[in-house]
Amino acid sequence: MTSRSSWLERATERVASAPVGPIVEAFGRVRSIGDGIAMISGLPAVRLDEVLRFERGQLGFAQTLDRDQIGCVVLDDAETIEAGDRVHGTGAVIRTAVGPNLLGRIVDPLGRPLDGGPPVNAARQDPIEAAAPGIVERDLVTEPVQTGILTIDALFPLGRGQRELIIGDRATGKTAIAVDAIINQRNSDIICVYIAVGQKSSSIARVVDAVRQHGALDRCIFVVAAATASPGLQWIAPFAGMTMAEYFRDRGQHVLVVIDDLSKHAATHREIALLTHQPPGREAFPGDVFYLHARLLERAAKLSKARGGGSLTALPIAETDAGNLSAYIPTNLISITDGQLVLSSRLFQEGQKPAIDIGTSVSRVGGKTQAPALRAVTGAMRLDYAQFLELEMFSRFGGAPDERVKSQLAKGQRLRALLSQPRYAPLRLADEVGLALAQRDGLLDAVTPERMAGLREALPAWIDQHASAAARMLTTDGTMDAERQALLSAALRTLAARFEAAPT
Repeated sequence: MTSRSSWLERATERVASAPVGPIVEAFGRVRSIGDGIAMISGLPAVRLDEVLRFERGQLGFAQTLDRDQIGCVVLDDAETIEAGDRVHGTGAVIRTAVGPNLLGRIVDPLGRPLDGGPPVNAARQDPIEAAAPGIVERDLVTEPVQTGILTIDALFPLGRGQRELIIGDRATGKTAIAVDAIINQRNSDIICVYIAVGQKSSSIARVVDAVRQHGALDRCIFVVAAATASPGLQWIAPFAGMTMAEYFRDRGQHVLVVIDDLSKHAATHREIALLTHQPPGREAFPGDVFYLHARLLERAAKLSKARGGGSLTALPIAETDAGNLSAYIPTNLISITDGQLVLSSRLFQEGQKPAIDIGTSVSRVGGKTQAPALRAVTGAMRLDYAQFLELEMFSRFGGAPDERVKSQLAKGQRLRALLSQPRYAPLRLADEVGLALAQRDGLLDAVTPERMAGLREALPAWIDQHASAAARMLTTDGTMDAERQALLSAALRTLAARFEAAPT
């Protein structure tokens, strides 16, 4: 009897302490679904960019808030979503996985693995949208980013914290330049993040394979939103990749981010805007497309010492139509970034690779970061090459040129051959200084353009063997004293003589 009464007392206490009252559940319903966009009624308390959860587990985010409906961009497979399905607000914004365990992985913008590996053990989940560092939090761009591409490092140098646009027509080598820059970081302290937006799966696989074979895959993150991914994943991919990179930047490390490409990202933004009934503007893009890319690329910065001194360098890629740099998206991106590398389809078809147009390309920041030794030997290289191109063009319309013009044309042709460079063959700083020094001092005057590729291939081992002291000094601080320069010059003269004497 005692046990029964004690049980009754405990049960009475539990009933008395149980909260009693109505349970309120806010939910909306899908009014229509199509092309990755769901129009939802109800949920009046939902905020812009809030994550919404559908009744079968799919996620989306609120893109537009109208008087009587919500325009939701679906992030997962929308085929099983039907009109009338329940939708709940989560009160959260989109977050993605960040942390060192992402290195060496291929993930989607939400941090979910795409490489067949286990789930990523993330350090935490961070919002994909973050405010750009303020002016006080930034520092001057003073350290170089060596791409290993002589044309870029000598004529259009990049600095850590810079934003340099790679722009050109389709199939002119834009991605190739970015991949070579990633590969060259295999021996540096820079972590690389490659963001694929709307690219073919085969193209993404080639990039991953190239980095695996020639670079350091374990120090790279691949954020993939392929052409088959939902528009929502393609839209958030650049922001998610930036968030993953900022994790390392905020810890004093250095990161290189490649966004391939923002033209497709802008097209996705236009698609989402039109499907959610936002008013179109120029070329049917919504009015906020400039702000979209400005707030993204402003997150690239060199932080002050008080913030850890880390850096985030951005290499966004954009595609032009028939070389039209005055189109809407190209002009927007050119005005946002700190310079651009313009690729010419004409140069590419002529076999000049990388096909960088010297006349229209510029780096507005990185020149101050160039290694002193490289700056000293490349000061007149761009002007010499520009004068050669102009002279070559006018010589086609005149008669037989005199000996002085022939000499200038021959020198320019050697310089053009010197600036040509195969893929997956980045040059060290010592190699670039050596080639530029040999060109400036006329050591290559007897080497034909056809033999320049062989000389370039033999140069690294030759410098290591005959001018190792100069190579070590350049690697240490980017400078070279007169004694080591004379040593390097003597080694280059001997190497050039070997190729001069070799049979053609």
